[in-house]
Amino acid sequence: MKKLGMAKILVYVFLIVITLLNLFPVVVMIFTSLKGNDELISGAFSLLPHDWHFENYLKAMESGKWGLYFKNSLIVTLVVTAGSLLFNTLAGYTFARIRFRGSTIIFVCLLAGMMVPAQSIVVPQFIIMKSIPLFGHNDIWGQGGTGWLNTYYALIIPALSGSIGIFMARQFFSGFPKDLDEAGYMDGLGYFGTYLRIFLPLSGPLMATLGILKIVSVWNEFFQPLIFTNTESMRTIQLALSLFKGEFTIQYNLLMAATVLVSLPMLVAFLLFQKQFVGSIVSSGVKG
Repeated sequence: MKKLGMAKILVYVFLIVITLLNLFPVVVMIFTSLKGNDELISGAFSLLPHDWHFENYLKAMESGKWGLYFKNSLIVTLVVTAGSLLFNTLAGYTFARIRFRGSTIIFVCLLAGMMVPAQSIVVPQFIIMKSIPLFGHNDIWGQGGTGWLNTYYALIIPALSGSIGIFMARQFFSGFPKDLDEAGYMDGLGYFGTYLRIFLPLSGPLMATLGILKIVSVWNEFFQPLIFTNTESMRTIQLALSLFKGEFTIQYNLLMAATVLVSLPMLVAFLLFQKQFVGSIVSSGVKG
């Protein structure tokens, strides 16, 4: 018993040390955002500011149209998250509960997509976005204009689904007993009715996990907005932060203040749904 108690203490100590090591850069970032620029360039390091400058956050936000940037990122993040939850859970339910010819082959091909880097398909995506017919002054053949480039469509449509989300949904729905399907069919619900009335209300942990993963992914996305947009009116928060970094490379306090504000929504989202997140990760690893 004493050996087990000592082992548990060592595990807790190890986890605390790892947590502190991961939190230390975040703490330094927050305190740096509250320091004066003179203190930063002096070269003497101290964790706590000598003088607290809360006005750094106001100065950082006055450097550009941050309300517009937050609005663009918020619209794209919310629409993509809602759409991906629908598509991923529908596809996962189909693979888990409906048997049809070729389902295994399609699922294997889907998993193969998890191994393809997103950067390797950005050129085909760019061509497709540019060649959408009758949009962006394009003709019916998709020529002569810009298509969906520099619009919300280019930021939303390619991000609506994903192999990882479908895989997690499939694993989650595979853990339910067959009795639920039979009960739905006996009530005349059909496949979609069974998904909508029975399985979807039971998938709270899954929805929370997929939602957090997608929110963080879309909110922090930099590469696709950089490729698909080129005007300030469509600039997302990560593009704005990158340009801010280039403009204020010496004023690290303002840069850290902007970074804290950009990171805050993701921290709040995770704290609100961390219990569901952990629960779904555990259940999705159980093969049904």
